[in-house]
Amino acid sequence: MDNHLTTSYKHVWQFVAWILKETKHIVKEDMIGFYIHGSLAMGGFNPNKSDIDLLVVTKRPLTVERKRRLVQLFLNYSTHPYPIEVSFLNENQLQNWEHPSSFDFHYSEDWRERYNNELTKRVFIQEKIKDNDLAAHITVTYHRGICVEGKPIKEVFPLVPRSHYISSIMSDFQDCLKNVERNPIYCTLNFLRVYWYLKEGVISSKKEAGEWGLLHLPQEYHSTIGKVLDGYTNEKKEYTFEKNELLRLRNFIKEKVQQYCTTI
Repeated sequence: MDNHLTTSYKHVWQFVAWILKETKHIVKEDMIGFYIHGSLAMGGFNPNKSDIDLLVVTKRPLTVERKRRLVQLFLNYSTHPYPIEVSFLNENQLQNWEHPSSFDFHYSEDWRERYNNELTKRVFIQEKIKDNDLAAHITVTYHRGICVEGKPIKEVFPLVPRSHYISSIMSDFQDCLKNVERNPIYCTLNFLRVYWYLKEGVISSKKEAGEWGLLHLPQEYHSTIGKVLDGYTNEKKEYTFEKNELLRLRNFIKEKVQQYCTTI
């Protein structure tokens, strides 16, 4: 791991190191590697609002007991102080890649209520489910991720086909088309990130996409992008967004994206 990364967010990395230690206690000798993707890997991490995005790879599928212990670990420590989003995949799932991808275990704050209910009822539901987002997470990991411990990234993760990555990011893009008024900062930065990738093939963080948008989109959208970017990086400032400004920018990017992708 790069030294400048560990010094930039000292307390964040201490937390990551502790989560790694506790994960290893549960997974033991089956762990192949522990990897970071997302904003912490790409330099756009905001300690006040960003998730810590993790992928953990194991030699074999997780047992039910190990899943139970992982549930308890993340219920206890996610958001104390940083929220965690993590997926566990085994070697076979990566070597025999499919999209959407299967996985062994997932935790994010969206799953907290479900896991709390299962623990209360003493019932652990093992569903065979797949995650459309993993194509995007693995692509970001492959190109810009950090190996905290274990085998090097490119020895573990496949190079996800471009069509799978686009399918993954376009799913989120479509959700944001509907929800930009409800979540203007996330959705606008996501629009820019998708547009930049389709236009130039750049895999970026939300912060980087906002900065690119200020440089490359028409002047009439700069005020909105500036507010969005500042709202993302500066927790202390609050901005009011007019419906029309959000929809104008959304529709501009939607039209541009349609030139590259026929799924919207």
